[in-house]
Amino acid sequence: MDTLIRRVMDTELEQILHLQYLAYESEAQLLGNYDIPPLKQTLNEVRKEFQDGIFLAAEDKQGNIIGSVRGHEKNGTLFVGKLMVHPLFRNRGIGSRLLGEIEKTTSCSRFELFTSNKSLENIKLYQKNGYEIFREVQAAPDLTFVFMEKHITSGVDSLNE
Repeated sequence: MDTLIRRVMDTELEQILHLQYLAYESEAQLLGNYDIPPLKQTLNEVRKEFQDGIFLAAEDKQGNIIGSVRGHEKNGTLFVGKLMVHPLFRNRGIGSRLLGEIEKTTSCSRFELFTSNKSLENIKLYQKNGYEIFREVQAAPDLTFVFMEKHITSGVDSLNE
């Protein structure tokens, strides 16, 4: 599949938000909770994130946005968030490509992200891409967040050293 990874334009934020709602529905179903922040985020909140961060999109041959990831830098760390792929396009390597491309947008040597401990497919994807669990936080009686990180030194992935 030919997929282009590129920066998101501000005129595409509404489309990104609709993809977010669609993509995170499966996460909500997995958690048994549709009151999760990605399903409640507003367009104004996305616009604010866009001003302060990096947004990438995966686009198919027809120009449709089928995936996205965003991040922001702070103190030498790129915090990666909302990695999402349209449900019809999952398991084709798009998530890994988005993750790899957002890592290339920065000079940060550390990357951090989080997911639910119930999101085993997400954890597997992140581990396949060099991320390791470094902390777990119980956010609610039935919700634990798994925080993962990846370090790159001297321009070489630390897993290859």
